[in-house]
Amino acid sequence: MSPLRMGSARVEGVSAESLSAAATSLQSALETGGAQLPQAPATRAAAVVTKVGERTSLVGGHTVVALAGATGSGKSSLFNALVGTDVATVGARRPTTSTPTAAVWGDEPAGPLLDWLGVATRHHVDADTRAAGSVGSLDGLVLLDLPDFDSRETSHRVEAERVLELVDVFVWVTDPQKYADARLHDDYVSALATHDAVTLVVLNQADRLSASEIDECVADLERLMARDGMPGATVIPTSARTGTGIDVLGQRLSNAVTGANAARARLAADVRQAVAALRPGVADTEPEIKATGERELVDALARSAGVPTVVHAVERDYQMQAIQHTGWPMTRWVQRFKPRPLRRLRLDDGRGAVTVSAADVRSVLGRSSLPPPTPAARAAVDLATRTLADKAGSALPTPWGDAVGDAAAPPGHAMADALDQAVIGTSLRSRTPLWWRVVGLVQVLLALTALAGLVWVLVLMLLGWLQFPSIETPTWGPLPWPFLLLVGGVLAGLLLALVSRFLAGIGARRRGVVVDKRLRSSIAEVAQERILAPVTAVLDRHAQTRAHLDAAAKV
Repeated sequence: MSPLRMGSARVEGVSAESLSAAATSLQSALETGGAQLPQAPATRAAAVVTKVGERTSLVGGHTVVALAGATGSGKSSLFNALVGTDVATVGARRPTTSTPTAAVWGDEPAGPLLDWLGVATRHHVDADTRAAGSVGSLDGLVLLDLPDFDSRETSHRVEAERVLELVDVFVWVTDPQKYADARLHDDYVSALATHDAVTLVVLNQADRLSASEIDECVADLERLMARDGMPGATVIPTSARTGTGIDVLGQRLSNAVTGANAARARLAADVRQAVAALRPGVADTEPEIKATGERELVDALARSAGVPTVVHAVERDYQMQAIQHTGWPMTRWVQRFKPRPLRRLRLDDGRGAVTVSAADVRSVLGRSSLPPPTPAARAAVDLATRTLADKAGSALPTPWGDAVGDAAAPPGHAMADALDQAVIGTSLRSRTPLWWRVVGLVQVLLALTALAGLVWVLVLMLLGWLQFPSIETPTWGPLPWPFLLLVGGVLAGLLLALVSRFLAGIGARRRGVVVDKRLRSSIAEVAQERILAPVTAVLDRHAQTRAHLDAAAKV
């Protein structure tokens, strides 16, 4: 509620706690938003936060009211009428006012406040002096007569605008000739439309108009104010020469002083205005990004990390080990001389475990012997990260989308090293299958059977060659047992080796599926740490910025 409203001085206003909380929220929004917030509004918001801290830290209950207007509007005459004596210089040669002049009511010292305002010319109003016909006390009022905001002197305009940034209440003084001036409405009233609670409009020099003309000008000025965003603005016709309307204006100022809420109302409006300028730089929602749900990204990183090569090597290594354990004992020793796929990739230390030495950790290159990613694999990673960035940032304002894109594209060497370490740090083996041991034992028994048959046959051949008496050889049907042991052991061993090779192919594919899941899980962790986490951090900052801005806007 406006502290300038007629009636009771006790009006609902902005508490010091809520104003401080809003300023803190605005400051937090600037910190979390950072470079992603528009620069000019962010700079303005930072100045507002500083102003809130400085203004609220000043001791005292003063209310600063500025008389602002164009050249010839009669601000200085109106100022003198309110003060009750000639303090401001009024002259025929315009512009007359070059620096602000302050009039202070009450005994409470206003020096620190005027120093902060940068107003050197000061006048203390006697306790028994008040505006003609005014009702209520003006103790605590600091009234400023500002230079013309349309002055031909640039320094005058700059000074007026500087002080307007700091005051608590705006009193826009205009006259019948310039009340529709575009500079007043476009550059000031419209720009401060959110400050309607601390805005008064004075149509000065009303003595030049008839009663009907005053009503017509007031109605037209109220229409212009509504167009500027202040539909509830009250226009007070005054005349510094005749005293018309001075009592009404004095009563409005008395209400503002007695309520002691105008300063906080002005600062709260500044905070809301700063939030309104920053809010378009933040979207209303953020997309949800999860590493487990970004299959295309994990697939591309897996290809870049050489996961298909590792999985193929694991399958081949599994088959070679299976043959070594379950193959025909007479030939499976050959497997020991064949190069092992995982060892060639430096992913196996020969004991069935993946190792990472200190030198590997410190080195940048050569952590494994995996082939470097192909151009197609690198292009797939680039495409996947761009797709992720588009998904996460397309609905966000451009600076936030750019930040998401930067976060989704980590340095190439760092990512390559992280992927290589993920592959090395993933277990590529499981326990030795039980059937290998069973089949291996059976193969040994079959080999011993064939060997026994061979020895038996050789003994019989040797006895025959030495022409010793023949030994009766047992038979199974028409076939002698030595022959059955030799041929049966060899054929059964070979057949079992073939069956084992077939089963090894099935087991190798299953092992490949298991290892592929492990590697992709490790790759997903890298994607989460190196890509998804930075992207999520940007989205979290965006959400926090929006939350802080929304909290600040509630003041």
